[in-house]
Amino acid sequence: MNILGGAVSVSGISFLVFSVFIIVALGYALGRISIKGIRLGTSGVFAVALLYGAFFGDTLQESLMAASAGGTVDIGTDCLKMIENIGLIFFVASVGFIAGPNFFKNLKKNFKSYVMLGVFLPLAGSLVCLACYYLGNGMAQDSKEFVSLLVGIMAGAMTSTPAFSAAKSSVAPEYEPAVVVGYGIAYLFGVLGIVLFVQLVPRIVKADFKKERELIRIKDGQEEAEVASGKKVLHMDPKGFFAFGLVAALGVLVGGIRIPLTSEGFAGTSFSLTTTGGVLLMSLLAGHFGKIGPVSLRLEKNTLELLRELGLMLFLVGTGVAGGSRFVEYFKPVYFLYGVLITIIPLIIGFLFARFVLKLPLFNSLGAVCGGRTSTPALGTLINTCGTDDVAVAYAATYPVALVSIVLISQIMILFL
Repeated sequence: MNILGGAVSVSGISFLVFSVFIIVALGYALGRISIKGIRLGTSGVFAVALLYGAFFGDTLQESLMAASAGGTVDIGTDCLKMIENIGLIFFVASVGFIAGPNFFKNLKKNFKSYVMLGVFLPLAGSLVCLACYYLGNGMAQDSKEFVSLLVGIMAGAMTSTPAFSAAKSSVAPEYEPAVVVGYGIAYLFGVLGIVLFVQLVPRIVKADFKKERELIRIKDGQEEAEVASGKKVLHMDPKGFFAFGLVAALGVLVGGIRIPLTSEGFAGTSFSLTTTGGVLLMSLLAGHFGKIGPVSLRLEKNTLELLRELGLMLFLVGTGVAGGSRFVEYFKPVYFLYGVLITIIPLIIGFLFARFVLKLPLFNSLGAVCGGRTSTPALGTLINTCGTDDVAVAYAATYPVALVSIVLISQIMILFL
């Protein structure tokens, strides 16, 4: 990018850095706009990132390729993927550390409900996807390609990268682009739809926020018990970055463990917790136990809140620009409509099921719905909306079950349709 006849030149990695920070500034400005009390918040970064990717994605790609001396640099899988993954680790690990002290208490209390929601929400999404298949299959020239497209749309509507990856690995090579197209089309409304949903529902039901926060609050006396015991705990650094780095690294390793699902072994389709699931699991355990021997694994809450917001911001930049660069190319109104249906209908049904059948408190229901939809951005919005981190416990309890469910459902649909 050259300004004033080349007097100001920003290119290569500098242009990427510039892009990230201008998106952040504009995104937070957009998120601050309130319409009848509803605002995008941090998800405004995602909306701006999509637009930026649509208008400047090619320019950024060319700039990075020139900086690499003509090498092949794909902004969707290299530079932006790195930004996305770092942000995801920051966010998920922070959520795990914050939720950890109360996680197992809450899980024990509502275990059956969380497991049911973790299966129910992906199943509801797959049923809506199946209905879309029967509505549109007659107009499709290639039935297998249409199924691949729809499963990609379902993964995007569920904002599930693992389901997206599993679907790509399950279809024939010639149908992989259809999965990518579907995912990109539906992901936009998949994020924004649930972000708006978790803000609108408390207003629609006229929730008493103070009362609802008290219903899900679980007092934790673990730190006080440590002080009372008089045991010395070794803090490796004042901010706790040793603990954060150690737990995140272990989480990446755990998330990389693969379980083959076919007779082809590791060469065929396999399941893993992925980076998200692995880091979440390890940070929950670290938050629960608080130490390894005499070494502390605790971080200050204000540090975790900062890392959580930073992580969400970077995650939305990485996913938004990469998705926006291909959105216009593949967009079709009917495909977008399918994504809207697969996003909205299961959200409404899942919330009603959690609230009135399982009898979960309002904020627990919304947290579990976010987990059942494996939606990282929605959890960030819900925490800000509810004014409490305790909703992360319901998210963390439902998320692993939903992760497994949506991956398996995606593969089953590809195999049998």
